[in-house]
Parts: sequence; structure tokens; C-alpha cells
Amino acid sequence: MLASRLAHHLITLSTVVLAVTLTHGSGNAQATAGVLGPPAATSASPGLVRTAQGWVEGTVTDKHRSFLGMPYAAPPVGPLRWRAPRPAASWEGVRDATRPGAQCPQLGRTGPEGSEDCLYVNVTTPRQVAGKLPVLVWVYGGGLIYGSGAIYDPKRMVDDGAIVVTFNYRLGALGFLRHPALHDPYAGNFGLADQQAALRWVRKNIAAFGGDDRNVTLWGQSGGGYSVCAQLAAPAGSGLFDKAIVQSAPCGNRLMTEPTANRRGLDLAADLGCTDQATAEQCLRGKPISDLVRPSDREGLFEGLRRHRADVWWFPVAGTPVLPLQPLTAMRLGMAADVPLIHGGTKDELRRQIAYTYPPAGPVTEAEYPNIVTQLFGAKEAKRILAVYPTSGYASPGLALATLLSDYGGLTGSCSQLPALDAAARRAPVYAYEYAQPSGEETGFPLGASHGDDLKYFLDRGPTPPSFTPEEQTFAERLIRYWTRFARTGSPGPEWPEYRRGSSTALSIAIAQTGPVHLASTHRCGFWQTVS
Repeated sequence: MLASRLAHHLITLSTVVLAVTLTHGSGNAQATAGVLGPPAATSASPGLVRTAQGWVEGTVTDKHRSFLGMPYAAPPVGPLRWRAPRPAASWEGVRDATRPGAQCPQLGRTGPEGSEDCLYVNVTTPRQVAGKLPVLVWVYGGGLIYGSGAIYDPKRMVDDGAIVVTFNYRLGALGFLRHPALHDPYAGNFGLADQQAALRWVRKNIAAFGGDDRNVTLWGQSGGGYSVCAQLAAPAGSGLFDKAIVQSAPCGNRLMTEPTANRRGLDLAADLGCTDQATAEQCLRGKPISDLVRPSDREGLFEGLRRHRADVWWFPVAGTPVLPLQPLTAMRLGMAADVPLIHGGTKDELRRQIAYTYPPAGPVTEAEYPNIVTQLFGAKEAKRILAVYPTSGYASPGLALATLLSDYGGLTGSCSQLPALDAAARRAPVYAYEYAQPSGEETGFPLGASHGDDLKYFLDRGPTPPSFTPEEQTFAERLIRYWTRFARTGSPGPEWPEYRRGSSTALSIAIAQTGPVHLASTHRCGFWQTVS
């Protein structure tokens, strides 16, 4: 039965790829936005680069070159909403690449913001490029409902001898809606289709910027990390990257299933009055962004709790032509990309979410704690879990809840990493890690090493670099060196051994606390294997 289903999916995928190739064409229309005129110089000017679509001119400083807002696909607007991305149009003259493109639609502080014309890529390189540099392609997190590539400044990564590419991809309903009326084969996975289009752009163009087009590392965190897990399992992603880094997104967790995605798509359509199956596609395409970017998208991610990441509204969809298998299943069957992999997370992933979900005005109380665990796991399992994680063993009931959820890893965490690490390590080098540097407190709640705490050491947010202590600066340089060395060679270095069953490498400022850690025992993974 499994072999038959796999054969069906692969045949379907071949048809999909052929149809997409024939339908999309080569995109030779002339774009005019941001075009400055014919180039005044060619290779003699470091700010001028010729891409497959045309010349671009970026910003050059004493140390870096930045090229922003380059289209990697046609705007997915109008009839192209909820379709796989088409090739970007070419242009005459020189395109201004000094400003980022618009972010994809998402919920801002006062409502929806961004533009559907958002499929843009950014490239940052050293000022002087000697030889072909390794390339890291960053897939931002944000729960697949927030974020953009340009908000991350990768110059500190670039200073270590790499080229970093960031880009935008469709989010929320625009990126991950699946509905029976949508007939595009990427339905439910348009965000993944965008990521693949960006990777194809990198393969085709990055050599012009000084990058090695045969040494591309796909790197993501949180929602971006789950995207990397999906790309490892997606047949159409095969061959688009040579290494992978997954931060705080266990590839052992299941993605959304097709029946669940279809139900959610039908629910959204019903909320919007698009109930007639014959006209639902046209009806949905006619809805404004304000109807599609909704506060309810946050539920379970930034508000409230869910047991599994796939319980949240928007997520990649497995069991579809472009993603036939769950990532873990593909890894176990040898049908995932067998590339070198860094895979890990923070030691206390869920502490910040517990602090936000249950603030000081309404903290987790002794009485509420068992009720919350019962709501998440059911009465039978809750009794066993509460025996292993009693409040008497922790400073507060909230800390007990955060610890058990971080160990379990259904949203993100420790024990759900191990099955994927075990499967991937059979076919390629795998380097597991646990980021263990504490970050302080949030309204009196100890955050430990929480979800997202590691990002500031790799990438800057905004024009001003963080104010690091000397110890933090050294730590940041060490982490960046691990990532760029892995991108260059496939190994983070001799001091970081390959994964062995149940083990990991702890990363913290104190060298004495950097070294082996046994995830399976530290996070009670043997117990969690018995929880249904």
C-alpha cells in the first residue's frame, strides 16, 4: 500500500513539474519599476551586477555590498494569487537595488500591512570577494504569519567569509491555504513554492555576486526551520541546496495533513461567504487582504497553547503532490535530501510563550496547572505527566508547565528532535546542538534559554548592532564561525562531533558548559516516548 501511494505521488509530481514548466514560460516581459537606465560601467563597478533578469545596482561600503529588493518571481497578485510563482520579468537598464521590496501581507499593530507584490530577494556580500564564497539562504521565522527577509542584517555573518541571501515568501492564508476549489498543485504550500523559486534564483544568479552556486546552505529558524524540514522532504526541493540548518523546529514533528488543511480552508471560505464550490476560487481571489490576514492566525502561536505545531492555523501540508510524505517518514525511508545537517534548538523553548500566555496578572496557579495539562493531553496521560512533573519539583507551576512542554516538543522543543536526528544521521553527517545560554527574566519569570534567544548572536535586527559584552561578542563570533564553517565545509569544526544517538552539543558562553549533553536523559525523552 505504501509503495503504491508513493508511486502515485511521484507520478503526480512529475506531471506537476512538467505542467509548471510548460505553463510558467520564461518571463521575458520588461519591468520598469526602479529601473535607472543603461549601465554606466560593468564589472569595474562593484555595485553593479548582472542577473539573469538584468543589471542591478546595490549599495557599496568599505566592508560590504548589499543588493536589496530584487524580484525572484512575478508578483502573485490578481489571477496569480494562490498559484505557484511565475518567473520574474526581465528589464532594460539598471534596476535600483538599494531598498528592500515590500513585506508580504501580515498583521501589524494597527491591522494588516504589506503587499502581495512581495517576492523579493536580498544579497549581502563582502566588499572584496576572493574566490567563490559559501552561500547561506536564510528563511525567517515568525510562525509562518509574520516576518520578512530584509529586517535581518547579516553583515556579521558575511564578515566571516560567506554570502547571505534573505528573501520574502507568502505567509498565512496567502502562503498556506488549501481548499478543494484551488487546483494549483502547490495548494497548501505556496510559501514552500516561493522558497523553491528563491533557491532556483540563487542557483542561477549567485555566482554573479561572488557566491558558489554549488555550495548553498538552506538555513531557517522556527517557522523558517519547519520550512527547511519540509524542503528536505519535498521532491521539488531536491538539488536546490547542498546543506541545511534547522533551528528550533524539530523535523520529527508532523506537518499538517491534507484532510485537516482542506477542512480549515473550507472553514475560512465559509467565514468569508465563499460557500459555493463552483465559484469559491473566484470568490476567495476577490477578497481583500483585510479578510485574509486575521487576528485568529495568532492562536496557539503567540496567544494560548496548542499541543502540536500542526494544530495551529497555517502550516505546510503533507500528503500532497509536492510534499507526499511527512519529513520524518521521508527521512526514515531514505526519500529526504541526504545533505549535511545542523539541527537543534534552545534548552527552554517554551518558557517565553508561557510567560506571554500567563502573565503576572494571571499566572499559572497550583489549581490551574493540572487543568491545563489535562486540556492538552487528556485525563489519562495528564495523570502520568503530573507525576513526572510535579509542581513540588519547580519554583512555580508555570515553570513546571514550561519545562514539560519544552521537553515534549510538540510545538518546539527537545524530544521531538531525536527521531529526525536518528533518521537523518543514517545517510549524511548530522550535528545536533542545544543552545543553553540563559537570557534573564520576563516579568519575574525565568526565561532560561528560550525560543529565539539565539538569533541575536547571528543576525542583527535594524541598523544598529546589539550592544554585546566582551563575553557575548566572543560567543557570537564562535556561533557564527560554526555556521559559516559548516556552510563552507559541511562540518562546524573538530570540537563539535557528529551526532550520536540521544546526544547533542551544548552551546553557551562559558566554555566549560559547552560540550556534550545527553538530550534523551536530560529531557526525559524515554518517558515522552510512552505518551500517546
